[in-house]
Amino acid sequence: MTTLIIITILVFILNIPFGYWRANVKRFSTQWFLAVHIPVPFIIAFRLLSGIGFDWYTYLFLVGGFFLGQKCGSMLIKWVHSHCQQDSSCLVMDLFRCARA
Repeated sequence: MTTLIIITILVFILNIPFGYWRANVKRFSTQWFLAVHIPVPFIIAFRLLSGIGFDWYTYLFLVGGFFLGQKCGSMLIKWVHSHCQQDSSCLVMDLFRCARA
């Protein structure tokens, strides 16, 4: 159970930058599709490497972490753009520029 919680937190953290990117592009565009689907192979790798498997109850945690990470990223873009006047879709670069300003 501890491994499942750790993997869920990793999935959540992994999805924050992708949610940030997704929130700043046109819905159902190629970039939007990539922002939603690029994290999926990493999540599958987390599952396989950690040994939690593909039991039905693990989907509740990991899908929840996935969507919460995406949502937090989309909320974070509003905050960064309002406080730092950055106009990018890259969380790392926006935070770097905001810290330098």
